[in-house]
Amino acid sequence: MSTVLSVLDLAPITEGSDAAASFRHSLALAQHAEGLGYRRYWLAEHHGMPGIASAATAVLIGHIAGGTQRIRVGAGGIMLPNHSPLVIAEQFGTLEALYPGRIDLGLGRAPGSDQATSRALRRDLATDPDAFPQDVLELIDLMSDEPQQTVRAVPGRGSKVPVWILGSSLFGARLAAMLGLPYAFASHFAPAQMMQAIEVYRSGFRPSEHLDKPHVMLGFNVFAADTDEQAQLLATSMQQAFVNLRTGRAGRLQPPVPGYLESLPPPLRAMLDDVLSCSAIGSPQTVQRQLQAFIQRTQADELMVTCQMFDPAARLHSYTLAMQAMQAMQPMQAA
Repeated sequence: MSTVLSVLDLAPITEGSDAAASFRHSLALAQHAEGLGYRRYWLAEHHGMPGIASAATAVLIGHIAGGTQRIRVGAGGIMLPNHSPLVIAEQFGTLEALYPGRIDLGLGRAPGSDQATSRALRRDLATDPDAFPQDVLELIDLMSDEPQQTVRAVPGRGSKVPVWILGSSLFGARLAAMLGLPYAFASHFAPAQMMQAIEVYRSGFRPSEHLDKPHVMLGFNVFAADTDEQAQLLATSMQQAFVNLRTGRAGRLQPPVPGYLESLPPPLRAMLDDVLSCSAIGSPQTVQRQLQAFIQRTQADELMVTCQMFDPAARLHSYTLAMQAMQAMQPMQAA
């Protein structure tokens, strides 16, 4: 098999900067990724997060798609419980009409926010959590050629935007398998059930009009630099973000801090070792070795590479090195 690389961008807002700068850097990264040969560029829906600017996900997808030519652009993902399926069908039908053949729609069932923000988004938290599968089916139907519903998504009907199921547990794996849809697992921050979810999805997959065989995409952190020491320093911005989030101090993405890991108490160090276990951090040689080991372990069809770095230029360089590492592995993958 030959694993391909894609990009997951949270549109980070760095300390001392703002959302406008974040959007400029995201577009620059998308254009850079397109030139390097990354397959797709996804943005994630989060709300109320001081360091993440991708709340209006569909709007930002339009911005990125409008500034690129070939790379697929999509949501990784839209948190469907926050929206009516009709609204999402209209939004992504519009995007597909503007950028035909280039739009993806990944769907998750997590809120992507805290309880208060979820209430502000939905107005009603009494929504049945088991409604997610039905909402997925309703949304797919709205984007089909001949919807079975009386309501119509305009734009949307006939757009047939490819739908992915996202997850960090076995629920999404089972649903994606049952519906015959591609599956993306959030191993870049919630790796605990990754191998079990892959097995559940692949073993239970039912071919469908959407997909004839299972397709597994895994989230993977890559912090690549010219030396191991540089990469380890650059990765401390992401490490700080996770610690701040878990300790109730979420904020903007912070500059790198030398010796940060060593300064942490053992419980926080163990937390980082756990949640960021699906990562490659180091020089090109180190990253290639870690990428190869992860692909051999998981047999992933696609890796969704994420890289939360404070310096935009260092982030571009990291994605360059990641693709170079993957290309150097191609003969080994084909063997």
